[in-house]
Amino acid sequence: MKPASRVDSIQEYYFSRKLKEVAKLNAEGKDIISLAIGSPDMPPSKQTIDKLCAVANEPDAHGYQPTSGLPELHSAMAGFYKRTYGVDLDAKTEVQPIIGSKEGIMYVTLAFCNPGDKVLIPDPGYPTYTAVNKLFGTQIVNYDLREDNGWQPDFDKLEKMDLSGVKVMWSNYPNMPTGGNARRETFERLVAFAKEHDILVVNDNPYSLILNEHPMSIMQVHGAKDCCIEFNSMSKSHNMPGWRVAMIVGNKNFISWMFKIQSNIENGTFRGIQLAAAEAFNTNTPEWHRENNIENYRRRRVIAEDIMKALGCTFDPKQVGMFLWGKIPDRYADVEDLTEAVLHKANVFITPGFIFGNNGKRYIRISLCAKDDKMKEALERIIKAGLE
Repeated sequence: MKPASRVDSIQEYYFSRKLKEVAKLNAEGKDIISLAIGSPDMPPSKQTIDKLCAVANEPDAHGYQPTSGLPELHSAMAGFYKRTYGVDLDAKTEVQPIIGSKEGIMYVTLAFCNPGDKVLIPDPGYPTYTAVNKLFGTQIVNYDLREDNGWQPDFDKLEKMDLSGVKVMWSNYPNMPTGGNARRETFERLVAFAKEHDILVVNDNPYSLILNEHPMSIMQVHGAKDCCIEFNSMSKSHNMPGWRVAMIVGNKNFISWMFKIQSNIENGTFRGIQLAAAEAFNTNTPEWHRENNIENYRRRRVIAEDIMKALGCTFDPKQVGMFLWGKIPDRYADVEDLTEAVLHKANVFITPGFIFGNNGKRYIRISLCAKDDKMKEALERIIKAGLE
């Protein structure tokens, strides 16, 4: 028996593979400090947890739920977009709850692309954009993001590319992994580019509330609904990564096409999670977010910058989000020469930038999702190991 050829087109997800190695090192007594993954270590609000528990205690709350999502969650998601970005959405037809961005990438690809169609994927970029498109047989066309351009698309270069057959363009602002912030000019040019070339632009937007003074959405641009979709998520903004609550927003036709795919793949999320998510959207004020997230991430960011400096890396202090992205010193021939030394000499796990694409090969990424004392200990270990 042989597997399908698509199995050979991708590798096991880097973090899935590397965390097995980290677990083995921990079993050997190494006590690895992980500064690699963006999984918030702080809890959701008390109201959110209380609502989950209350619904879970209802005897009739445990049956199948509609795949389309509860009306309460639709309304809460639309309200979040209105309060946060000033964007009006029809809660019934322009918002669709999903269980995560990975799943959303699959729904978009299946709904808009046939095998052989082209997709534009940023380099560096989220590895799942590439993996999912490989699985479904589309042609991947990378477009460069560069530090000297603020990690924004180079539209002059894009216009010179062969865009025939391109159906979808993936974008991600605020950007992961680079921390490049969303810009109104970039969103306006993305919308114009999409209209001119009849390309669907999908903006992945889970980081806009993390260490970012001016949250933005591509949907703020006039005409964006005609040619754009946006993902958003509760994982980062509401400390709910394990709950698997996210959303797709766009015009009703786009949403209906993707829902045909979604309805054949998944069932509705547990009622308690949906109603608790709605509670989080409706009750978590900007003050809650600032006190429970921003102040913690701001402190940790200072420590992460000290770690970058201790490793001899350079970084843009204006970047946003829950990671710090830095360029490695010239003395390292390869980024893994540095990250493997940090792992095995200092017992600290940080992310090598090559997993995000060719343009990430000279960079590392540090997560802010670890307690202050652990981040300080990581800094001390790195200094003690003489890795500066």
